[in-house]
Amino acid sequence: MGPTVDLVADLGEGFGAYSMGDDAALLEVVSSANIACGFHAGDPDIMNATVAECVRRGVSIGAHPSFPDLRGFGRRAMDLTADEVRNDVLYQVGALSAFAAYHGTGVAHIAPHGRLGNLVATRADYADAVADAASRINPDLIVLAQDGALADAAAGRHLPVAIVGIADRAYEADGTLVPRSRPGAVIHDPAAIVDRTIRMVCEGLIQTIAGTDLPIVADTILLHGDTPGAVHLARQVRAELENSGVKIAPLAQVLAAKVKAA
Repeated sequence: MGPTVDLVADLGEGFGAYSMGDDAALLEVVSSANIACGFHAGDPDIMNATVAECVRRGVSIGAHPSFPDLRGFGRRAMDLTADEVRNDVLYQVGALSAFAAYHGTGVAHIAPHGRLGNLVATRADYADAVADAASRINPDLIVLAQDGALADAAAGRHLPVAIVGIADRAYEADGTLVPRSRPGAVIHDPAAIVDRTIRMVCEGLIQTIAGTDLPIVADTILLHGDTPGAVHLARQVRAELENSGVKIAPLAQVLAAKVKAA
């Protein structure tokens, strides 16, 4: 039997009359969704509609909390205390949880967005704040993270942790993402993205920007939906994974399969 992996995309990232990406098409491909909670994108109507569509299609729901940076799409650093980060996460997950409850389901995972998502991999205070919020909300809430401080903080609180692989972003030798401000940070070649995804899932390796191989355990693959050709690429990634004997399943099933295999 081949490996099992989750496919996740960031969804619900429009605001008011503005839309971002083709959520309907991506929902045909993914098994989980990171849903914007209003701080970097999303509003009550979009959150409700996105949750409802996830429920209709059987896609697992995750919260995608951010810095309160609507204008900058959550991609700018902000001078927040760890307590502010914790409270902002509680606020956002609480909002999404209300919509999930209304539609008869719950929030299965949490995945910090943008600059917050980058910082929790390296800043222990922010990582502890997010892990603390998650553990108090639901001790079974899956924390989706890169290898680093947040994954460690969540594991220390006995929260389930799922490691995310990002095939269209370049990695440093230490496993962190190359900043978007640097050349080569984002990979645009579809063939290279597909190849990197297959290697991550089937071989447990990804090539760094320096050309060396980095061991990686990818429980879920992040599919970006806000770039030209993104939906076609997402479909190609899923098809090639399945052709390689990989089973696609929501995060909870992926982690359960890992436990059973161990």
